[in-house]
Amino acid sequence: MNRYGTHGKRGRRGATALLALTLAGGLLLTGCGGTDDASDGAKDTAADSRGGSGMPAPDRPRGEGEQRYDGGTSASGSGEGEKNGDSREIAPDPDYLSTFALDVDTASYGYARRTLSEGRLPDPATVRPEEFVNSFRQDYERPDGDGFSVTVDGARTDDEDWSLVRVGLATRPAERQSERPLAALTFVIDISGSMGEPGRLDLAQEALGTMTDRLRDDDSVALVTFSDEAETVLPMTRLGDHRDRVHDAIDGLEPTDSTNLGAGMETGYETAVEGHREGVTNRVVLVSDALANTGDTDADTILERIATERREHGITLFGVGVGSDYGDALMERLADKGDGHTTYVSTGEDAREVFCEQLPSHIELTARDAKAQVAFDPETVAEFRLVGYDNRQVADEDFRDDRVDGGEVGPGHTVTALYAVRTRPGADGHLATATVRWLDPDSRTPHEESGDVESDALDDSVWESGRGLRVTATAAYFADALRSPGGDGGSLPGAPGLSELSERADGLADRTENADLRELAEAIEEANRLA
Repeated sequence: MNRYGTHGKRGRRGATALLALTLAGGLLLTGCGGTDDASDGAKDTAADSRGGSGMPAPDRPRGEGEQRYDGGTSASGSGEGEKNGDSREIAPDPDYLSTFALDVDTASYGYARRTLSEGRLPDPATVRPEEFVNSFRQDYERPDGDGFSVTVDGARTDDEDWSLVRVGLATRPAERQSERPLAALTFVIDISGSMGEPGRLDLAQEALGTMTDRLRDDDSVALVTFSDEAETVLPMTRLGDHRDRVHDAIDGLEPTDSTNLGAGMETGYETAVEGHREGVTNRVVLVSDALANTGDTDADTILERIATERREHGITLFGVGVGSDYGDALMERLADKGDGHTTYVSTGEDAREVFCEQLPSHIELTARDAKAQVAFDPETVAEFRLVGYDNRQVADEDFRDDRVDGGEVGPGHTVTALYAVRTRPGADGHLATATVRWLDPDSRTPHEESGDVESDALDDSVWESGRGLRVTATAAYFADALRSPGGDGGSLPGAPGLSELSERADGLADRTENADLRELAEAIEEANRLA
């Protein structure tokens, strides 16, 4: 949990003193263009990892007595954060740190689009703003090697003194299929009765068949199925001259019985360990509607059963969700706590993109246990709120504790965190410093990189800013509206109604002629109609 938390008077004085020391001292940091970008044009005012001497993440814990702040009120106690009955977290004075594990999941946005296309508003509990935002790749500067670049920018909203501040992290571009590291992939396929619905097992079979033809001869594939029990249909097999064998195993899958996802995960990881290959990417790929109803149905219990395989062999999880009824919460927790990430597919085009075009990004790792910490300057910032990442918060003092779980990130990814920030009247100067920390995927050596932003980066309106920031704001406002009562308005500052947001998204899609942004505009239009 992130310790946005309130302090007693003694704790407040201690934290303030520590923050002053942090501001006065420097921190020595060690640290080190993809083709899938959906948007570009980050603002020229963005400050990136090349410079800045602002306020870095502190190099020691912030003091004793911290506790989590669960209210929706501002530091002044005005209660403005409870608009529309929402009680999102706002950091009270004097805590100006925000710490979270990185997340490249996009399943929430994909599932929301599927739900809207069927004429239904998504359950607000399944709407995670960070996954909406991260569904759109940005044009942040890319690092040369493994690790991250850091870009920080922002713009003002229509609410007085409130702005949106964007923290953008990017990994190096993904290699082409022919250049990426070899892979040993264990596919764990749900063949329960619910997978018989069109757009579930048939979709997975089509995509896996196409992927099998595109993988390299020296790649390896294993296939595990589960319904009420789990079975290894195909042990780890190097493709080479065995593609027909893999195709036969995929084509022979048929839905039956109930969903023992726990058994599938356990057998899948056992199969992955048995077929483990040194020096290649070893990954378990779970394809399921995650509607577990037999055996272990609790994510923590399932993860405990495979803990040894994950820790000793470093095998990570990639979850692919399918189906109009989808166990979103279970799949998300498995990925978040299982060293992995999730996506959601609803069409053949989605599936081919995930299993073919984007496969290197989804199976290779450039960073393990990655966390970000943003330090806001109390001289210019009155209060702030992180948009989303509700399940990815980390205690501020655990930022440099590498035993604490972070996020796993691959090449070609961009990670965006958006903050609602209320600046102090007449704010001028340093606004915030963002620092990302990660472990090398092989050596587990820690690295850091940071970037700063000044208050003058907020001079322009959100709707007049660079295209990348406008896309981020549009996706975040859309998620915020879907989470709010009635599906309109929202708790973010300057939140437009769905009708206005639909018009802005439509104009953005027209100007960019970008297919992903056109899909976003259509989803907002449908949500507006339903709301």
